[in-house]
Amino acid sequence: MDIHSVAAIRGWHWLAEGFRIFRKQPLTWIALIIVMALIWSVALIVPVVGPFIFSLLSPLFFGGLMLACQSTARDQEPSFRQLFAPFHTHAHALMTLGGISLISNIVIISLINDPSLTNFLNKPDDETLKRAALPHAILGCLALLPILLATWFAPLLVIFKNIPPLAALKWSLLACLRNSLPMIVYSCAAMLLIVIATIPLGLGFFVLLPVLVCSIYASYLDIFPEVAVELTKDTSPPSDPPENR
Repeated sequence: MDIHSVAAIRGWHWLAEGFRIFRKQPLTWIALIIVMALIWSVALIVPVVGPFIFSLLSPLFFGGLMLACQSTARDQEPSFRQLFAPFHTHAHALMTLGGISLISNIVIISLINDPSLTNFLNKPDDETLKRAALPHAILGCLALLPILLATWFAPLLVIFKNIPPLAALKWSLLACLRNSLPMIVYSCAAMLLIVIATIPLGLGFFVLLPVLVCSIYASYLDIFPEVAVELTKDTSPPSDPPENR
């Protein structure tokens, strides 16, 4: 599979492109994010198993959001039905991704679990506990990072290219590693925007969250250019045959 390595500044461009996509259907996108928030809230209400079930199913909902991104980018109306479309088309593959991610996270968190982390969470203002917990928190973030990178593009590769789950995880990880600089720029810019979004009573998240979702789709098309051609070929004018150019 052809994976492009893009310039670092593209990390910012992904966010700009995400905003451009969101701006085409802002009210619909805000409604989609509210629906996802409600689903997540209901999952949290279910004792013990609720968050685990949502983690298992989250790649399916994420795939549905990516289908909505595709429709919006094509100047079509995204629909709420698209959130659930992967349940009918790619349920097994996407649930496999969710299961792998869930089990990996549980194993890593179990391995790095330390009493200092629990004590710090109970008393976050204690400076001594904070210093003791910091190394374990950093280790945990570093251990979880490969899982995050492997699952970043994996649902899109399953949805748009019908790539098997394990192969999708491999290609996603490789794509993120080859584009580490734009990913860093993207992450720093996104964190800055998150801070800004919290200022007006958190109301900025009604715009920022859909923009972030759309920006992931934009980054996917930038790094997997052959997919971008495939997704837009029905709306592009046909090119002349090579012999006529």
